[in-house]
Amino acid sequence: QVQLIESGGGLVLAGGSLRISCRASVGTLSSRAMGWFRQAPGTEREFVVGISCRGVSTDYADSVKGRFTISRDNAKNTVYLQMDSLKPEDTAIYYCASSLWCNANRARSSYDNWGQGTQVTVSS
Repeated sequence: QVQLIESGGGLVLAGGSLRISCRASVGTLSSRAMGWFRQAPGTEREFVVGISCRGVSTDYADSVKGRFTISRDNAKNTVYLQMDSLKPEDTAIYYCASSLWCNANRARSSYDNWGQGTQVTVSS
């Protein structure tokens, strides 16, 4: 079992940057793909980006491609999401999740452990 803790959310102006982190407090992430999802009020939780277990491959949603960068440090059991050129529509609660598999996948059903979420608010 893996327990995930997100941190680093906050309030930022449009065009600004923010980095959020996801650390496993229990368990190891090295054999698991990791994903970031987000959920804005009144919407479904949506896939943002995924990274394979060794960090070799990544998959970005079109809405964040070129602006967000995912990375991981397996020695620290931590995954990062660097968010640049933020837009008001990026405002949401961001959740990290660990997958049952090594290859990243966009399907929520592929992820079996979820963090509690961290709020990211982008003001215009």
